[in-house]
Amino acid sequence: MPSSAVVLPLGAMLLAGSLNALAQTTPSTDTVLRTVTVRGQADPEEIQGKSTLRATQTTIGKGQQALRDIPQTVTVMTEMLMDDRNLDDFRDVLKATAGVTFQAGETGEEDVRLRGFSLGQAGDIYVDGMRDAPLIERDTYNLDRVEVLKGSASMLFGKGSTGGVVNQVSKQPFLMDRHEVNTTIGTGKEVRLTGDFNIKTGDDAALRINALVHDADNKGMSVDKKGIAPTYRWGIGLKDEFSVGLYHLETDSTPLYNHPWFLADGAIVPSLPADRYYGLASDYLRTETTYLNFSHKHRFDRDSELKTTVRHGRYERDLWASVVRFAQGTTIDNLNPGTVISRTPKGRIGTSDLTQVQSDFTNKFELLGKKHDLVAGVDLSIEDAKRNNSYAGEASGLTTTVGNPDDGAVSGVMRPAPVLNQFKTTNVGLYAQDTLAVTDTVKLVGGLRYDNFTSTYLTNACDPVRKLKIDEGLWSPRLGVLFQPSEQASYYASVGTSYNTSGDTYGYSINACADPGSANSKLTNTPPEKSRNVEIGGKFEVFDNRGTLGVALFRSEKYNERNTDTDTAASQMLLSGKRHATGMEFNFAGRITPRWELFYNHTWIPSARIDQSNVALSATGTGAQVKGDRPGLTPKHSASLWTTYLVLPQLRLGMGLNYRGEQNPEGARHVTAKAFTTVDAMAEYSFSENTSVRLNITNLTDKLYADSLYRGFYVPGQARKVQVTLKTLF
Repeated sequence: MPSSAVVLPLGAMLLAGSLNALAQTTPSTDTVLRTVTVRGQADPEEIQGKSTLRATQTTIGKGQQALRDIPQTVTVMTEMLMDDRNLDDFRDVLKATAGVTFQAGETGEEDVRLRGFSLGQAGDIYVDGMRDAPLIERDTYNLDRVEVLKGSASMLFGKGSTGGVVNQVSKQPFLMDRHEVNTTIGTGKEVRLTGDFNIKTGDDAALRINALVHDADNKGMSVDKKGIAPTYRWGIGLKDEFSVGLYHLETDSTPLYNHPWFLADGAIVPSLPADRYYGLASDYLRTETTYLNFSHKHRFDRDSELKTTVRHGRYERDLWASVVRFAQGTTIDNLNPGTVISRTPKGRIGTSDLTQVQSDFTNKFELLGKKHDLVAGVDLSIEDAKRNNSYAGEASGLTTTVGNPDDGAVSGVMRPAPVLNQFKTTNVGLYAQDTLAVTDTVKLVGGLRYDNFTSTYLTNACDPVRKLKIDEGLWSPRLGVLFQPSEQASYYASVGTSYNTSGDTYGYSINACADPGSANSKLTNTPPEKSRNVEIGGKFEVFDNRGTLGVALFRSEKYNERNTDTDTAASQMLLSGKRHATGMEFNFAGRITPRWELFYNHTWIPSARIDQSNVALSATGTGAQVKGDRPGLTPKHSASLWTTYLVLPQLRLGMGLNYRGEQNPEGARHVTAKAFTTVDAMAEYSFSENTSVRLNITNLTDKLYADSLYRGFYVPGQARKVQVTLKTLF
């Protein structure tokens, strides 16, 4: 590592220590008591709600925990942060999180990357600690916060990626009457209406209903979303507490699939405006998510409880999009309004029925004179998925021109009836973790999980139909140590593992229809990808306990990795080598002064490399990354900043920056996407405690940049957007 790369981590650690020392030189008894009271009595809604950018508690570690007790980096996007920035689409939340990048999906979905490692096509996204089905549209209308745990997490969640997991936390009923309605009008004919109604129905019961209607049509790119999420909770605060809820979201939109690129010295030169649509009017993306959730919490005493949750859901997605390309011979020099653009159909269709049962036991107790904090549980998931990952139909032959976007053309080609492959999987996991207080300042964290993963894959497109099976038993350990000399400081070191089974993306073989005895029928029923994450860091309460600062140094490594693509490497083995990423995380959230609040998240990865690979360097030096290359979608720096200042009692101003450094698409080592910074702005005026109006401008400078990347195209970042939101409380 170059000397400059060493100086920054050391300097950051010294800065963190200095801020921590500063906080301890002026202790406030009242401040400490307030902190203890909040941690002991407040509900998650009160801690993580609408009033602050800072979170001190999380549920991502199984059960309610202080962030300082988790020996890994955790970034929490509170409801206030999402509201301030109008982060309505779940992807916008992730894009405002450092260390997150996106692969433009080959069939329309984003392959989310965290620290450069894939989340398995959204397979590591959760709702309230339970797996959310992949490849669906998501909205934030029913979210209290979004928690991002970075680094290996299989001990807590089972099969998953190296980079970490993302947990969406749903809004829950609470014991008071409170209602909120938000009406947003924006550019692109956007009209969005959300309602959040909390009704106290008894001394220990409440009903909360969140609802959404969203409609927009930005020059051909349309969005139509409707959602409803009622939850009834009773026995709140009593020995036995129950909750039952329904979640429903349906979307119907016109998808912007891609933009073609030009290259100048290997760098992508975006050319088509981000707010123009060149696909067909008959293109669509339709999704529907519906699940029913029931939970029971039994409190044995104030330090011991058992929570059991049952969820069943159905998830549907149907995509028919257009891959747009310039006519042959088009260059950046001869591009003009008359340049012809072709439209090639691309599609995916699929449904998933997912049933999950999860039971978690938490207990604080004393044994042999030592304090223990035990978390243990069992979970079961059963999924039946039917899908076709390349279902588009014949080309329409319809073209348009650069100067005539959204020409209203409709494909006259009928899509054929889909042939659906079937994927059935069952996963049973058992885990236990203990946090042992060795002394008043030193804690040891140790956990172990076992998973049994079995699945069957029916390739109905083959003649005859082929049936492939996989059965894996896997152990996932986690170890950590915490040194907490005061309420204002927590230092930690941890090591954890993760794994990805071969069936994570609903497919098993290089050539599923090949004869079982042929060389091209190598099944991916090989040992799962395995990963380890080592992290050391510290979390500090600063500015008189008004802010939380986190600094961490990490090394994530994946070995026996599948880093080939079956579309371009059909003759290669899927487990091809290993890669690593070494870097630092910086997090701050809280108030610097009573009027000035700030959220900052920065991921710095100076060292990332493919250490082993079976991909050969092509004669032209193009193509997929090879041994020694930096992995695709792994910028050295990515950062997100949001800050607000109360200028007047009624007026609050905010500004945000999103930065992502230079990076390559996965599978195109010769192509570079330039670094970019986007600027957001906000002004909020409160007429009273119950009524306010907020102006948001996203991408203030209308920056044109390559956001999501694929090896042959890119998806531009969002063009400038202006929104006005009226919020009413009653």
